[in-house]
Amino acid sequence: MQRMRRRRGGDASIYEARTRDIVVRVFPTYAHEESSPEEGLYLWSYTVEIENHGDETVTLVSRRWTITDGFNRVNDVEGPGVVGEQPELKPREAFRYVSNCPLPTPSGAMKGSYQMINDVGEVFDVAIPEFSLHMPGAALKLN
Repeated sequence: MQRMRRRRGGDASIYEARTRDIVVRVFPTYAHEESSPEEGLYLWSYTVEIENHGDETVTLVSRRWTITDGFNRVNDVEGPGVVGEQPELKPREAFRYVSNCPLPTPSGAMKGSYQMINDVGEVFDVAIPEFSLHMPGAALKLN
């Protein structure tokens, strides 16, 4: 079973999903200093927290992302681990990392999943909540 929700905290949104006993939270931020709108480059930074609330040890094996820009063009990205790591999370442990996403439009969205394996060899997917990427002050567009 998976649950997803969005919370607002000040100017930032927090997106959360829970699959089995794994909680994934995403905190996206527009990277104004590193973006070049005049060149069609809008960059977002996002922090991901993965928490193991279960009783078994799990390892993040791979990731899958679906990235949608403001024109509804979709880019699917897959790869091993995250930021060059395949973190192991024992019960009650967490892992946090920061990454980024460039877009050619001032709005978009991301969603995805992590493939996990537990300590008895069971492989399962954990949802990454869908989160919005919208330049501050830009008109929101449903993707």
